[in-house]
Amino acid sequence: MSKKKENKVVEEKKEVDEKDEKKKGEVQKPEEGKKEVKRGKGKPDLWGILHIYSSKNNTILHVTDITGAETISIKSGGQMVKAQRDEASPYAAMQAGMRIAEELKEKGITKVHIKVRAPGGYNGPMHPGKGAQAAIRAISRWGIQIGSIEDVTPIPHGHGCRPKGGKRGKRV
Repeated sequence: MSKKKENKVVEEKKEVDEKDEKKKGEVQKPEEGKKEVKRGKGKPDLWGILHIYSSKNNTILHVTDITGAETISIKSGGQMVKAQRDEASPYAAMQAGMRIAEELKEKGITKVHIKVRAPGGYNGPMHPGKGAQAAIRAISRWGIQIGSIEDVTPIPHGHGCRPKGGKRGKRV
């Protein structure tokens, strides 16, 4: 080898040794232009999918793993209140959301994607009930991070099924 190549190799080794000594010492400040990334307790973030079915009669919260195959927890507004008329209320949905958030934290899930569904179809309403928004707010207030919110209401293609009411429609 020529002397120039040997000098370059020796200089590179010195630089590597200096970097190793810096690493062994105190914590170094990040270089300019690079951001320091902090991770909490070294645990990976676990994701889940929160399916919210909200109609005018009830609100159902169903949490699955990220594949959607394994159920983690199910709560509904009817489990939270005694009166049947209160099943679809925002209060019942909020209570269900709080209990779901507690269970998610116990099981280590910190982030969820949300899929909101209304009854939909041909005869059903295309907008979710009153409880969907209250459930989402309760989940986020309990510290569960929300990745995305998606509307998965079933929509008929074309005219759909024949509507009820006969040939001349509903008589008024």
